[in-house]
Amino acid sequence: MKLLRVVASNFKNCCENFIIDFVAKSRKTSEDKEYELQAIADGLYAFNTVAFVGKNASGKTTAVDLLDCCYSILGDFCLENKHYRYDGIKLEIIFYHEDFIYRYRTELGSSTTLSNKASFINQTLERKKYYKSKLKSIYLDDDFEPVSDISALPEDTSITFFALKKKETRAIYFDCDGEGANTYQLMFKALKKYNIPLSTLSHILRIFDANICEISMKDEHNFRLKFEGNQPRDQVMSDKELLYFLSSGTTKGMLLYTFVVASLKYGFDLIIDEVEDHFHKTLVENMLSLYKDKSVNRHNATLIFTTHYCEVLDLFNRQDNIWISKANGKVSLSNMYNDYDLRPELLKSKQFYNNAFQTSVNYEDLMKLKKELMRA
Repeated sequence: MKLLRVVASNFKNCCENFIIDFVAKSRKTSEDKEYELQAIADGLYAFNTVAFVGKNASGKTTAVDLLDCCYSILGDFCLENKHYRYDGIKLEIIFYHEDFIYRYRTELGSSTTLSNKASFINQTLERKKYYKSKLKSIYLDDDFEPVSDISALPEDTSITFFALKKKETRAIYFDCDGEGANTYQLMFKALKKYNIPLSTLSHILRIFDANICEISMKDEHNFRLKFEGNQPRDQVMSDKELLYFLSSGTTKGMLLYTFVVASLKYGFDLIIDEVEDHFHKTLVENMLSLYKDKSVNRHNATLIFTTHYCEVLDLFNRQDNIWISKANGKVSLSNMYNDYDLRPELLKSKQFYNNAFQTSVNYEDLMKLKKELMRA
């Protein structure tokens, strides 16, 4: 299964017909096919990496929240424990699965039985056979037919079940807030769930803290660390002690890179809000390189992230996998390839700093703050 496009209305503070598209639109060079793109079917390409950029409060997080919503519907066939209101949200989700293009439409409401779950209203599920010759019309109504043998389900269950059949991790959402002392327990649960050996965790750990060679779980809230060099050979710490002992970057990085390994191993997508939060730019660049390397990313996983690091975008050869978010009352997205006439030879970071996308921090507001502080 591969998510191709999302269209949403009434989702949080998004504009109507809010669209995110993962299908490659611009010319596809041999280099792009090697590093930037993944072949979903004959002639149908999606991206190895997708970025959402924009200034603070522009709606980047809203965009990835929407994707998390859609992946939950496709993976768990339900929505629960989200931090936004479900009522009135309208979704169209188009995805590719086993030679067919599927189009799923629904309206959401609050469940009448469980307040933390969404109910699915007026659901429809259609599909059509994918043909390379009809690539340009995959979103059009032509040839879509209702999926047969759809029977009744509880109101809090999506009929995408009848296409995808079983629950499966379609994406993991790593937000910028972190999990605090629960991080370590979650990390070891992920290692077990995705069958990742402790030796891999040791390699991850050394990326962030070269003084520690190993970490293991003693019990639910206590962990054993082994140190390099002249430090005590090993030491047991509680999760709360560990949270203060390790840097915030090490704590978040261990969990995030565990998800990176799982994503690459099983081919599900990874969504990261504020990918640079607590991390050196080199670590961000390393993540991108892993998803671009077909010898590592063998199962078509996609890294989807928001960022303020405009320099990271210089690692993108393409423009159609970069979305610029803006908020002027409502959140809107524009695509760097579709909506801007840019010179491809110029660095993307330079174009951002030249305010080609109207995303710069307001200089006048900064100066007003400076004058206010001078008067204080």
